[in-house]
Amino acid sequence: MSQTERPEWLETAWKRVKDKTLRNVQRIGAGFPHASVNGVYQLEEPHWWTAGFWPGMLWLLYDESGDERFRLPAEQCEARLDAVLDGFVRLDHDLGFMWTLTSVASYKLLGGEASKLRALKAANYLAARFNAQGRYIRAWNPWREGEDNAGWAIIDCAMNTPLLYWASRTTGDPRYRHIAEAHMDTVLDRFVRPDGSVHHIVTFDPQTGAHTGSLGGQGHAPESAWSRGTAWALYGLTLSYHHTGKQAYLDAAKRVAHFFLSNLPDDLVPPWDFRLPPDVPKHRDSSAAAIAASGLLLLSRKANPLEAHVYREPAVRMLESLDSRYGAWDDPEEEGLIREGTSHYPEGKNIGVPLIYGDYFFVEGLARLRGAKTIFWE
Repeated sequence: MSQTERPEWLETAWKRVKDKTLRNVQRIGAGFPHASVNGVYQLEEPHWWTAGFWPGMLWLLYDESGDERFRLPAEQCEARLDAVLDGFVRLDHDLGFMWTLTSVASYKLLGGEASKLRALKAANYLAARFNAQGRYIRAWNPWREGEDNAGWAIIDCAMNTPLLYWASRTTGDPRYRHIAEAHMDTVLDRFVRPDGSVHHIVTFDPQTGAHTGSLGGQGHAPESAWSRGTAWALYGLTLSYHHTGKQAYLDAAKRVAHFFLSNLPDDLVPPWDFRLPPDVPKHRDSSAAAIAASGLLLLSRKANPLEAHVYREPAVRMLESLDSRYGAWDDPEEEGLIREGTSHYPEGKNIGVPLIYGDYFFVEGLARLRGAKTIFWE
């Protein structure tokens, strides 16, 4: 399959996405969906980490169609996030997820100065979370009394660093990129294992920067292999190579990709963790497949042309499987696009349901296949 060839099912899938999203806009509007509960997307407060994915999906569809019905709620979502950005106390490492898919997206497509300034403000807050001793971007704040997570970094943040690369490119100031690279070097050193599997949470002494261990997080155990975390690493490392040209990031992205692909079941949609004991249910996580598919499509462009098919072909098959086996196209009682996401199995939250980030990355993968010129992380 050539890099430009479009599979036969693609245009039908794209039309389904547009039609269903337009129906969802009528209810969701400028809301912030996370997980589907009994067929209806539960709306979260603007500070929730998934706030960027719905407007990000709307921007992808607007970019292709020019349809104002996608643009207007996307802009309203961005405006609603001002209270979070200016309120400060609810901000954590997910600044990248939230403002890359809102303000950076809007600025790339429309060029508005207000969106540019919002995104730069978010980049400054993200850069301020950098721990110079440990060379990591701190993940969360202590949301509960007595909680101490100042030394925690998580693999998800690999997808937040594109906000910093964008800020360096936009301002001409290399400091943002320095922080992004330092964090991603720590991902190489402490998160990615030799076999390509990935830790979710890595811990450090926040005073000295010394590495102190790892935690299971949303995976089954500290040494297991949470599939969505593997997808975050695959995509995030590829994006860091895209922005820096640093060979070590490309090499690690390939290693993670091969681990991910070699552990997939027949339908190419992984269980929520690749290393589960026999007595733990192997629920699928369709969101991990969607994230990985979009990352693999980028990786196929960055790899040697002779090996591009190694990454592109499974990505296309993964997206087709999500469309044909997991798509909720024929169910008017389900707002989500892609079924069988697993948000947080250890906490028993949102298991076997559509998740907005799964929907977003599925749409982004389709957009890549259709030759989209603007991908917001790039």
